[in-house]
Amino acid sequence: MMYPFLTLDDETEITHSEYLSSGRVKVYVEKADEKDCFHYMTCYLPDYTVENIFGFNEDEVKKYMEVIRSTAHLIPEFSKEGWFVHE
Repeated sequence: MMYPFLTLDDETEITHSEYLSSGRVKVYVEKADEKDCFHYMTCYLPDYTVENIFGFNEDEVKKYMEVIRSTAHLIPEFSKEGWFVHE
């Protein structure tokens, strides 16, 4: 199951999983696109492995990875609980 984490000002959605059996957390980045429907990528923490990139150019991947890196200390904490309540 994936849980909402952040919605960026460009309407990109970042979600995360619970801790996986591998000890990693899946972070999924998705943005709606008129032509392709969605652009997306997957990152796994704590090793920052990026895969399954579709539609994002190199600069966009770099930008979203900066967001993930700057908030990575929060994601595993939320993943322990399996969710985060936005207030």
